[in-house]
Amino acid sequence: SSISKISLRHSLLQLQCHFTWDMQEKDVDLDELEETIHHQIKFFINYNIANYNLLSYICHLRNSNEEALKSLQKAEEIVKENHPDEIDRRSLVTWANYAWIYYCLGSYEEAQTYVSKVENSCKNLASTAQWQFQLPEIDAEKGWAFLKFGVKYYKRAKECFESALKSDPNNPEFNAGYAIAMYRLEDYLTSQCEDGSLSFMPLKRAVELNPEDTFVVALLALKLQDLKREDEGEGYIEEAMQKTPDFPHFLRYAAKFYRRKGEVDKALEIVKKALEVTPNSAFLHHQLGLCYRAKLFELKNTTRHPPQEQVEELIQNSIFHFKIAIEKKPKLFVARTDLANMYVGAKRYEEAEEIFQQMFHLHMPNEDKQRLYYHYGNFQYFQMKSESEAIGFYIEALKMQGDPYCFLKCRTALKKLLERRIQRGSRNTTDFGTLGFIYNLSGEKHEAIECYKKAVALCPNNEEYLSALRDLQLSI
Repeated sequence: SSISKISLRHSLLQLQCHFTWDMQEKDVDLDELEETIHHQIKFFINYNIANYNLLSYICHLRNSNEEALKSLQKAEEIVKENHPDEIDRRSLVTWANYAWIYYCLGSYEEAQTYVSKVENSCKNLASTAQWQFQLPEIDAEKGWAFLKFGVKYYKRAKECFESALKSDPNNPEFNAGYAIAMYRLEDYLTSQCEDGSLSFMPLKRAVELNPEDTFVVALLALKLQDLKREDEGEGYIEEAMQKTPDFPHFLRYAAKFYRRKGEVDKALEIVKKALEVTPNSAFLHHQLGLCYRAKLFELKNTTRHPPQEQVEELIQNSIFHFKIAIEKKPKLFVARTDLANMYVGAKRYEEAEEIFQQMFHLHMPNEDKQRLYYHYGNFQYFQMKSESEAIGFYIEALKMQGDPYCFLKCRTALKKLLERRIQRGSRNTTDFGTLGFIYNLSGEKHEAIECYKKAVALCPNNEEYLSALRDLQLSI
C-alpha cells in the first residue's frame, strides 16, 4: 500500500549507509573508482567489508542492482568469517544498503525486513530506544567512502575519522583513514609557503600501529621528503617494496618519491611495473609523462648541445602518455595543462593553442581554472609576445579563489610585467591602475597609492581608480 511505501521511505532515510551519505555520482569517475576498489579488495584484506559495501552502491549507480546484491553477500561472508562474535555491529551498513537496493527493486517487504534488522540491532547495541546512535565502525566506513569520492569530500572524511578515533584512539584502521585524509587535505590546500607538516604525526602514528599498510607508509615517505628528511623516507619506501612489490597504489607513490628525488630511471621502472598491473590507470600514464619530461629537463640542464633525436624522443614519449592519461580520464585537467605546456616547449604552438582552447570550454573546479589562466597567460606573454592578452588572463587567474601557490606565481608574473612596461615609459592608465590593484593585493599599500595617483593623473574622471585611492588613503 502507498502508506507503507511512504513510511518505509521515511525509515530508509534514517539509515546510515551510502544511500544517505549524500555522495554525488557527478563527483567521481565510476570506472576508475571500481577499478581502485577491485585492487584494494585484492591487497587490503582487512577493509573489504567497506569495499564490498561501496561496490554495491557503485553497482546501484550503474543501474545493476542485482550485481549490487552480490557485493553485499560478499560483505556478509567476510563478516561471518572474520567477526563471528560481532555480526550485528559489523553488518549495519551492509543491511542498510540491502534495504535500499530492495526498495529500488520494488521488493518492499524485503526492504522492510532489513530496516527492521538494523533497528533491532541498534536497539540491542545501544540499549536505548533511539537507533540513530554513532558507532565508530560506521563513522570510519563513511570516512573511507568520502575519501574515495574525491576532493570535495576530504574535509567530511577527516571529520568522520576524528569522530571514530574519539571512541577508539588506538585503532589502526581509524588512524590510517585520519592520516590519509589529513595528507590529502594538506596536499590540496597548502601551498609551498605554508606549514605543510600537519599530517606528519598522524601518518607516523598510523604506520607505527600498522607497518603492513604500505599505502600509508608511502605517504609518510613523501611527507618526510617534503620535510627534507629524504633518506629516512627512502628507508620506508625500500622496506615497503619488499612487502608489496606489485601493489599499484603503493607503487605509484614510490615512483613519485624517486622522481622527486631525481632518480628518474628508477621512477620510470616502478611506474612501468605498476602499469603492468593496472594498464588503464590515467594517473600512471600521467606519471610516465612526467618522468619523460623530467628526463628531458635533466638532459637540457646537463648537456650544452643535447642530441636532437634524444630530445625529440623524450618529447614524443611525454606527449604520448599525457594523451593516454586524458583519454582514460578526461577530468584529469593537470594532464591537459602538462600536455599543452609540452607542445609549447616543443614550439608546436598551434597544437598548444588547440589544447588550451578545448580546456576553456570544459567545466572544471576553480583551482584548475586558475592554473589554466596562469599557464595561458604565460603562453600569450612568452610565446605569442602579446602583453595585453597575458595581462588579461593573469588578472582572471587572480580573481579565482583557487590554489594559493598558483595565486602567488601569478601575482609575481603580473607585477614584473607591469613594472617593466612602466619602466619602458608606459602612459597607459590601466597599467598603473592594475599595478595599484596588485600592490594592494600584496599589502603594499603605499606603493598602491602611488600607482593609483598616477592612474588618476592620467585619467582624472575614472571613478574606479578614484574610489580605490580614497579607500586606501582612509585605511592607512
